[in-house]
Amino acid sequence: MASENCSDGGLDPNPCYLQKFRLYETRSHFYMIGRDKNRTDWRVLKIDRLEPSELNILEDSTTYSEIECSDLLRRIHDGNRSTGGLKFVTACYGIIGFVKFLGPYYMLLITKRRKIGSICGHTIYAITKSEMITIPNSSAQSNMADSKNEKRYKKLLRTVDLTKDCFFSYSYNAMHSLQKNLCKNETGLAHYETMFVWNEFLTRGIRNNLKNTLWTVALVYGFFKQVKLSVSGRDVKLTLIARRSRHYAGTRYLKRGVNEKGRVANDVETEQIVFEDVPEGCPTQISSVVQNRGSIPLFWSQETSRLNLKPDIILSKKDPNYEATKLHFENLARRYGNPIIILNLIKRFEKKPRETILRTEFAKAIRFINKSLSKENRLRFLHWDLNRHSRKATNVLELLGRVADYALNLTGIFYCQITPNRIPDGLLNLSCLMQNDNSEKLEMNAGSDKQNSTENVKPPMFQNGVLRTNCIDCLDRTNVAQYSYGLMALGRQLHAMGFTESQTIDQNSLLAEELMVVYEKMGDTLALQYGGSAAHSKIFCQRRGQWQAATQSQELFRTLQRYYSNAYMDAEKQSAINLFLGHFQPQQGKPALWELDSDQHYSVGRHDLLNEGARTYFKRSMSDGNILCPMGASNVGHHQPLSDYRNGATRDLSDMPTPDISYSRFTPRLSCRQLFGDMQGQFPESNRICYENADECNCTNFDMDWLSSSGNSCDGDAYDRSITGLSSEIMEIIGAELRIDAATSPSESGSSIRGVDRTASEVTCDGLMDVYSEKFVDWVTNGDLLFPMNLKSK
Repeated sequence: MASENCSDGGLDPNPCYLQKFRLYETRSHFYMIGRDKNRTDWRVLKIDRLEPSELNILEDSTTYSEIECSDLLRRIHDGNRSTGGLKFVTACYGIIGFVKFLGPYYMLLITKRRKIGSICGHTIYAITKSEMITIPNSSAQSNMADSKNEKRYKKLLRTVDLTKDCFFSYSYNAMHSLQKNLCKNETGLAHYETMFVWNEFLTRGIRNNLKNTLWTVALVYGFFKQVKLSVSGRDVKLTLIARRSRHYAGTRYLKRGVNEKGRVANDVETEQIVFEDVPEGCPTQISSVVQNRGSIPLFWSQETSRLNLKPDIILSKKDPNYEATKLHFENLARRYGNPIIILNLIKRFEKKPRETILRTEFAKAIRFINKSLSKENRLRFLHWDLNRHSRKATNVLELLGRVADYALNLTGIFYCQITPNRIPDGLLNLSCLMQNDNSEKLEMNAGSDKQNSTENVKPPMFQNGVLRTNCIDCLDRTNVAQYSYGLMALGRQLHAMGFTESQTIDQNSLLAEELMVVYEKMGDTLALQYGGSAAHSKIFCQRRGQWQAATQSQELFRTLQRYYSNAYMDAEKQSAINLFLGHFQPQQGKPALWELDSDQHYSVGRHDLLNEGARTYFKRSMSDGNILCPMGASNVGHHQPLSDYRNGATRDLSDMPTPDISYSRFTPRLSCRQLFGDMQGQFPESNRICYENADECNCTNFDMDWLSSSGNSCDGDAYDRSITGLSSEIMEIIGAELRIDAATSPSESGSSIRGVDRTASEVTCDGLMDVYSEKFVDWVTNGDLLFPMNLKSK
């Protein structure tokens, strides 16, 4: 981010943000002139061009006026007349970073940008054009500058297209969620060290040298889309952001599962922000909700094959105690708090076991980890075979919406009101919030000479915990589930803002269709990045009523496109990513990147990584970069176990004292009748809830497949058998456990408007006992087994 406090520390009420730059050159130096938006502050950066292989940067500490800066450039020109004077090179909008291969250093610049949205007045930009400029002049360059390998490295780096899916902001920390931005005060240097800044390595040298981020921008890679919606005659802006992690980043078959440091492939944070579209200077409301997707955190792989569209899944047994899996969930707890809810969408039955291998092992890992955790911190694990149900008449989106409702009851959403006179020119922080500790009326200054007005200020709400969704690739099925979650969350966001009376949005409404379009675009973008083709969107196409033949041809084309990309393009794409992220650093006398296998290059040019001996049993599992608690409390150690994260002990999304919203995990607004709906008569007698004996496994492992799946047989005929009815045995258990009246109203089930505004003290387990059984409340509260008995299948 090209921003920094002008003071030497702390938060400055008037921070300096350089947004436009001009690059000049003499024979011996580059001079970069940067100015702020208002053309009041001008700064100068000096880069040495005589050193052939080192990077020497000096920053002038003086803040100039425009006239003073022009005079300085004139004097520099006069002093260099004998060697050609001062020449203009290019206008630019920030430094992406510096990179070195075998010869000289290169500077990467943003030369064109475009606005793609704004958040609370802070503009978000995308890159339209970038340039790579050689630092040393031609006479100072070594022979390596024109070597064959040097040119090949330059060409490889240029294949990383920064004009696609990268975004940044000068005054808003786009690498963080809205809640993190409002609830954390961090320096500009710390922002670059988070997992979502993709040019962290490229900017490391200049940041460490200058101790600021005035001249650089922090690039986030993923997806950004902002649209305007109309709700009850009022305009709101919806922003969907996907942030892809730079840790263990890469392509589909070359990056699978987890590595030794607990980082997973295709790790993407998705944030949905909604705020009222009001004129500048007016009070506004804003809400956000965060969800996560990522590869199954086990050691597994699939070897790329040009002869097989579906390569075998290879599961490694190198981590019998699931240490890497545990590290992954500890990191999620640091970033988002508890509870961690896992929605596993992979197949339950297969003629030839592939996905089911991972399904079984993933469940074992969760059970193993949960044994060491306290009840309140146990991982909530939900199985649901989306592929199975998408081929049936089951309303997949409706069932996923019920899962989303369950998750949102546990985590809550973020919501606050912002006063216009408290929005600083710099980054958002807690001073922006309308606050009323007594939940009474707050008298606010409207910023005019008129009399003060009183408004009813709602207390802020905070999200604690996250829903983590996965399938095999975390692309197609996962995107459908994330849309369902986003739709359910949007209903709650609009309700919190007072735009709707209900917390739910009709799936057939125009609002749902508009949201589906945005999520479908996000799914296509993320699938192209990781998988090489747009996402398979059969469910979305069916929802829109698209002609079935057209859908099938589209799906076939995308399958072939993905196959071609994986088999022929991904190796070079992976090498380019490794080069850009600094996972591979070329060195003279060492093998070139293209001379190495994919499991070798991380040990070249790096000194802080595990040795190859630690990776004897599994390839493609290494990654560079450090997890520095990007969304959690910085004082939490990297190896702090999940069991240390007690309720209320830490605010992983907020360090501020906040109203305790953990009551949401005590208020299961999703009643049994709502959860099962009209599906109660469609379950087969052979259906089984996949729980082990409570004595053998004390964990939360809630299998959603029992909602509408058939029996356990992998036989093809049995697999395609029509769904009949639910056994009386299971119905008796459901009735005995939940004791839900068939005529339960929305308000009785806890989904009324009043339910959202209640405080923690108003919601008690005793109040729930009138509607829910003790075992059900204990399961929602503490994560115990919902059905601790074995069910026999016929």
